[in-house]
Amino acid sequence: MSASSRVNVVKIGGSLFADAARLRSALAALADGAEGPIVIVPGGGPFADAVRTAQTALGYSDALAHRLALDAMGCMAEVFSEMEPRLAILRSVEAAAESKGVCLWDPVALRSGHPDIPETWDVSSDSLALWLATALRATRCTLLKSAPCPVGATPDELVRLGLVDRAFPDFARAFAGEIVLRGPDRNADRPPRPEVPERSGGLEGRLQTSWQHLDPPFEARLRLSPQNEDAGEAPCVPSQDAAA
Repeated sequence: MSASSRVNVVKIGGSLFADAARLRSALAALADGAEGPIVIVPGGGPFADAVRTAQTALGYSDALAHRLALDAMGCMAEVFSEMEPRLAILRSVEAAAESKGVCLWDPVALRSGHPDIPETWDVSSDSLALWLATALRATRCTLLKSAPCPVGATPDELVRLGLVDRAFPDFARAFAGEIVLRGPDRNADRPPRPEVPERSGGLEGRLQTSWQHLDPPFEARLRLSPQNEDAGEAPCVPSQDAAA
């Protein structure tokens, strides 16, 4: 499969459930082909929140909670498909790889387990989007977020900011493509920019922020360097078209 024919991955966070207008706009734009051939990975949203609440009350295992959270992502895929009927739901990596357009991914096939995916809350839809992007040999994995996204942060710093799950750095190092984080529309009310502590490598403490979704000039575009894995943490650096 050539790079030009590969399907890429866009993860839409379940937290966008609280912004129905932006969610509908994003789904419509993606269905219109704004990103080319893609597979949309839905977050679990309120369905995953219900799994967490029930686990706290009933004390069932993280392994069961993980499987129920996969079901939550499937539920959200159905919601997305009803909101944007042009988006079909696919339930296997093989079907996603053969897709020539824009579709939704229901991870139900992972309920039986996978050796590369720990069954804990450390793995959320962010890491699963990277896992799928790796399996598809995608050149880009885009994460749509409801919070402002910093440019130039490492995966571990994104974890500390609470923007991704704890397993994200490991999945990021396994992915050879580009990782893009997109935050809310830049015309929305802007909260303070997030700060990341300085590291010995000289990373600036105050980072740039993304505000507009589906608009490359305002996205936080990060590129990982898996080849530096042996040297430790794989760095993320802004590309030339990152937000100024």
